[in-house]
Amino acid sequence: MNIPQIIFNNVRPLFYVPILLFGVSLIRFLLFYRRFKNSRYKLESGNSVIKTIRNRGDLGEFLIFEELEKRNMESKILTNVYLSKEDGSTTEIDVMMVDPTGIYVFESKNFSGWIFGDEKGKNWTQSLKGGKKNKFYNPIWQNNGHISALRRHLTKINPALFYSFIVFGNQCELKKVTVNQPELRIIKRNILRGILDLDVEKRPNVFSNSEVVQIYEELSRCTLTDEKTKQNHINEIKSKVNY
Repeated sequence: MNIPQIIFNNVRPLFYVPILLFGVSLIRFLLFYRRFKNSRYKLESGNSVIKTIRNRGDLGEFLIFEELEKRNMESKILTNVYLSKEDGSTTEIDVMMVDPTGIYVFESKNFSGWIFGDEKGKNWTQSLKGGKKNKFYNPIWQNNGHISALRRHLTKINPALFYSFIVFGNQCELKKVTVNQPELRIIKRNILRGILDLDVEKRPNVFSNSEVVQIYEELSRCTLTDEKTKQNHINEIKSKVNY
């Protein structure tokens, strides 16, 4: 038997592996791109499809934004809203929804692994395979800060009409998360719409459609901020975690 032919026959299947992998990746990208194109996320956030795919945080925000869009209700959705705090620093709201029943504020944590935390601890813990553990700032406190900034910005709105949602990625497990506040939601993204629909249905309308639009337009002025403001906010969050 011809030796070169044997080598060729053995190598040829391996040659197609990277081509197959590239094809699968391309199909997945095109499917995601179609979803991205049909969403208002790019318009609201200013993020490109490439940046969204590559950044785990941006991807989590997009997936929440997309879930809210699927509701097809008379609500308005914003992302990356930057507001000033009392101390002069800036806070960023990942995603929020202005609805006739109130204002819903979503903190996205697109994490994997096991999640441990409660209302009182400054830091929560992400436990990964291999024993690696990461600390992150208490997302309840973080979202409370967002809501406080919103209340200062929207002074005419009843403070009781702001609702907090902490939304984790589907790849994590909320292993031990203790919460006693009845109106606070700490959930995974795959049940977000179901829980949100139940909450919205039980609440009366407090804003007219024109008021929803007015609030949305007011907050839209606080989106699409410059990169310096974004980086300062990231540095601030990192400084709150005890490494």
